[in-house]
Amino acid sequence: MLFLYVPLVSAPPSVLGVIPARFASSRFPGKALVSLNNKPILQHVWEKTCLATSLSKVIIATDDQRIFDVASEFGAQVVMTSPHHLSGTDRVSEAAASQDCDIVVNIQGDEPLIDPAAINLAAQALIDDPSLVMSTLKRRIDVPSEITNPNVVKVVTGFSGDAIYFSRCSIPYNRGVNEAYYKHIGLYVYRKDFLLGYSAMPVGPLERAESLEQLRALENGHRIRVIETQYESLGVDTPEDLERVTQLISQGTSLQHG
Repeated sequence: MLFLYVPLVSAPPSVLGVIPARFASSRFPGKALVSLNNKPILQHVWEKTCLATSLSKVIIATDDQRIFDVASEFGAQVVMTSPHHLSGTDRVSEAAASQDCDIVVNIQGDEPLIDPAAINLAAQALIDDPSLVMSTLKRRIDVPSEITNPNVVKVVTGFSGDAIYFSRCSIPYNRGVNEAYYKHIGLYVYRKDFLLGYSAMPVGPLERAESLEQLRALENGHRIRVIETQYESLGVDTPEDLERVTQLISQGTSLQHG
């Protein structure tokens, strides 16, 4: 009797995209539902995110019934979460806890020009390397004023591509050597189990000093793989940001260079 040997092939990891969206915003209340080219900003984000081929599923996580209703109307799957979360990461974690997935991508809900290729780039790091628990993106700074701008978070990495440090300061210090500076692009990818335990990790002095949540992983001894991209992040935090994005779209300009 002949036996046919069929090698076992493990299924690729399931990747969940989560878009956290809240109505409250100190600088631009209700921005997720503000119209941009006849669609809510959140719908632009969702539609672009759904084009990311690495994602098995995309959901929106909110704590506001108005966002829940609008997102449901344009066809998104929406999960209602607690109104007491202190960060988008906590909201994404709650939403992901009830989902069948291996990897979770946190996509900012205020970036209507999000590049699906950038999402794929960040997610692929965890798909390819099971030892990684977290990844994110960086982009070379080409506007000198951003180097010293504390609102632009800088990142330095080692030869492995893992983050050494994130800071609002201009790192590294330049002593006349023409080294490149990189800004951090706030798109995060997590192994699901790692994400679910993230909020319980101790908050260290570096995170408190810089007010940068990603430093929690580093202070607790975890690696963050940082992938370089040409994608230029542009969030809508103010009405002026909305005007800028509207002008870019009307001019046919795209920031999508993942």
